[in-house]
Amino acid sequence: MIPKATVDQILDTARIEEVVGDFVTLKRRGSSYVACCPFHHEKTPSFHVTPSKGIYKCFGCGKAGSAVGFVMEYEHLTYPEALRYLAKKYHIEVQEEEETAEQIAARQRTESLMAVSEFARKFFCDQLQDGEGRAVGYRYFRERGIEDATISQWSLGWAPSGRTALVDAAHAAGYKDEFLVAAGLAIQQEGGALTDKFRERVMFPIHSVSGRVIAYSGRTLKADNPAKYVNSPETEIYIKSRNLLGIYLAKSEIARQDRCILVEGNVDVVMMHQMGITNVVASCGTSLTEEQVRLIKRFTENITIMYDGDKAGIHAAVRAISLILKEGMNARVVFLPDGDDPDSFSRKHTLEEIQDFIREHEQDGIAFKTQLLLSEAGEDPIKKAGLINEIADTVADIPDAIKRQVYVDTVARQFGIEADIIQDRVRKTRESQRSRQMPGQAGQEGRGPAGQEGQKVMADTDRPSPGQTLPSREEQILEPSERELLGFILQHGHTELKFESDSEFHDPEGNQTVAEFIDAALAADDIHLANPAYEATYQAYFGLYDQGVGQDETIRTLLNGEDRLVAEVTANLSTEKYELTVHNFSNALTTTDSWLVTFVPRAILVYHDKRITARQKDIYRQLHETSSPDQTLELMTSLQRLAEMKKTINIKLGRLKK
Repeated sequence: MIPKATVDQILDTARIEEVVGDFVTLKRRGSSYVACCPFHHEKTPSFHVTPSKGIYKCFGCGKAGSAVGFVMEYEHLTYPEALRYLAKKYHIEVQEEEETAEQIAARQRTESLMAVSEFARKFFCDQLQDGEGRAVGYRYFRERGIEDATISQWSLGWAPSGRTALVDAAHAAGYKDEFLVAAGLAIQQEGGALTDKFRERVMFPIHSVSGRVIAYSGRTLKADNPAKYVNSPETEIYIKSRNLLGIYLAKSEIARQDRCILVEGNVDVVMMHQMGITNVVASCGTSLTEEQVRLIKRFTENITIMYDGDKAGIHAAVRAISLILKEGMNARVVFLPDGDDPDSFSRKHTLEEIQDFIREHEQDGIAFKTQLLLSEAGEDPIKKAGLINEIADTVADIPDAIKRQVYVDTVARQFGIEADIIQDRVRKTRESQRSRQMPGQAGQEGRGPAGQEGQKVMADTDRPSPGQTLPSREEQILEPSERELLGFILQHGHTELKFESDSEFHDPEGNQTVAEFIDAALAADDIHLANPAYEATYQAYFGLYDQGVGQDETIRTLLNGEDRLVAEVTANLSTEKYELTVHNFSNALTTTDSWLVTFVPRAILVYHDKRITARQKDIYRQLHETSSPDQTLELMTSLQRLAEMKKTINIKLGRLKK
């Protein structure tokens, strides 16, 4: 663990223009710098670096953050790794805090397993170039069209036929038996002797995201061997469900293209890379898992599934679509012509032809699933009804409310039924899922120091605020106002609001700051921001505010913190001139104080007005569904009360006369 004092020194020393300038050619424009964004394709520069604030921001793709955030994003490093990178750049010595004996032992054991895995990689590579490996393994790779440069890049190798070839070589190099077994490279027999795990197989090393070899996949070349592939068992350094073959070589291109192509086979992914399509990974011989989808999500939210078009491949694709959608990502599928897999297809076509085929034959994941199930249901009305429910349940897995609504409308048109019917099924499914996943948690989240359990950013972008249950479609109404309120806090949180003595907001005991005024207004009604990223940033801000941390230091801490979503929200809302939703500036309001005194209370009123609108829509929906006279009367009474509240707010906003 890096001591806090060292972290502070690193962050204080790092200059945003120098760090970004190592990767991007910056051109000075006034007091800032501009460049074409390194995170997406563009011809006109929209990427800005502002040294005075220590912030970078792209106005094209929205990426934003500090120096440490840029290194994390560009190099795909963890927060500690990015700090060490900056420390090395600025020649800052990092002395990790003293470890316990257990921590030292665990670290040393992990390094030993990594070392023996790396030894095995070199051993297998060497074997491929000589004798049996050259005659059998190397010839196989060449027959499959794999070139020497690709063999070297992927560290492809050969496990020889001897029962203890690797074990003997490792012993000679000084490696212990316990690490050979623990790394999944050797098997201990009943008598205690070791034998090689992999024999007579071409070898595909599996790398971690950072590029270290952690496991292997070995393919037999014997037609009579039922075990076509043998993969490393799970070890202390390798968990199958969390790793992807090719992720280390593909991650930069995945991020640059903002798309990952997912294939099934080892040779498939290698050949696609050799062809020049390098944003491709495979799932290490296992069915796709949630952890693997989340790993891809570190680099993109778009996945194209390219599985074999046989029955097994189609079934695997359908399952993968659901996993991808649940993580809030976008799933598309493309199936190659009958009899082809990515390996064979890449050997028959040029790069341009493959790219054109993918572009022309990709289809949306839900659309594909709908067509597939429709063909299975035929004209059977019972099966068709079940199909509609299944598709609606798939839509319900999507966290983003806007995407859900688009799919609801699309599916409704496809089946020729009312969108409200699909929406109702989606809503009920999500409520059922929520009740199973979060039993008894309603109302338990409270404001407190950032980093406490329950205040992390949730994946579900329409998480209901405690104390309310707003339908996801209506939650979108609140986003502009929440963005504005948080923008006031992040730009002017510590500025005092000096209300005139005759103002309804004047406090004779002293002036409140912008942050205190907004927080008090929300806390009075137990309101939490519906947008989870905004709520997490809000909580993090007040965790520091309550500790007496100043505005500039708070923004700096949020920008350089480990929570990168909070950092990005902070970078965006603390720098941009956000659009006021309540009113345009009056030329008469020339000072910050007078501007804030006018517009902060108005922003809160508008927020309350939108919350009432959202509540009214919810009640109208309930009225449409209920057949109970008593419930109808109760709902109508609530509507009348809300209408009166809305009128009062709009009078204060000047929209209505008294």
